[in-house]
Amino acid sequence: MIIRNRDVDSRPYEAIRDTPRPGHADYPAKIRYGGFNDYRGGGRFSGRVTAAYVMAGAIAKKLLKIFDVEVLAHTVQIGRVKLTKPITHDDIRLRVYQNPVRCADPEAAQLMENEILKAAREGDSVGGIVEGLAINVPAGLGDPIFDSLDADLAKMIFNIPAVKGVEFGVGFKAASMRGSENNDQYTIRDGRVVTLTNNAGGILGGLSTGMPIVVRVAFKPTPSISKRQRTINIKRMEKVELELKGRHDPCIVPRAVPIVEAGMAIVLADHMIRAGIIPRVLKN
Repeated sequence: MIIRNRDVDSRPYEAIRDTPRPGHADYPAKIRYGGFNDYRGGGRFSGRVTAAYVMAGAIAKKLLKIFDVEVLAHTVQIGRVKLTKPITHDDIRLRVYQNPVRCADPEAAQLMENEILKAAREGDSVGGIVEGLAINVPAGLGDPIFDSLDADLAKMIFNIPAVKGVEFGVGFKAASMRGSENNDQYTIRDGRVVTLTNNAGGILGGLSTGMPIVVRVAFKPTPSISKRQRTINIKRMEKVELELKGRHDPCIVPRAVPIVEAGMAIVLADHMIRAGIIPRVLKN
């Protein structure tokens, strides 16, 4: 697979090669790689690396589809605008790519778009949250202790640039719940073992439960903004002010939706191969 970048313009980066951008990895990368880090914006700390994730994820999703496992993702928050309406899996399948913010509710999508445009007009940026879902995942996937399913999913997702938080199921809300509220009680439905709720987000003890895997991913605001910011000139070791030029998104959350899908699909396919559910060789 090849993706050709036919619209390259690295000139704006020349002016800031010695002035680390606030919110970017410029400074720690310069230290880590002894000054040989790629300052032009296309290096390993760029969102551009996720093109490879999506390519690998496309193959993983094809494998999962053979075994009726489906991975979906959608935007549930941008800035201060949150998705509040109940959303079905069909809503996500049908509506996510009908609007530029990748939200399954058209009304919330418009408000989210307005939030992004407002930040852009002010020379600023916004972050948000993407929710990923995996449906029909077989129970028992995962290899505790060091390769727990949620640990591997979190590790993969944290390798997406700009991710600052990951939670499964009710996530941090579990800290304020009682056991009687948080526990997912079992029942039998159509001959299958299921739970009445899914507060665990489809994973217990590092193993899949057979319920949908639900993960929410928090993305920070795009650090490249046109507002004036304080930084340093690391070559001259003096304080300077920085006003970025160039092409920068005021919000990367919509672009992250297929990347979260891809990351989840890669990990799930890997664990299904480990478990012997997906054979190492598939024959037509």
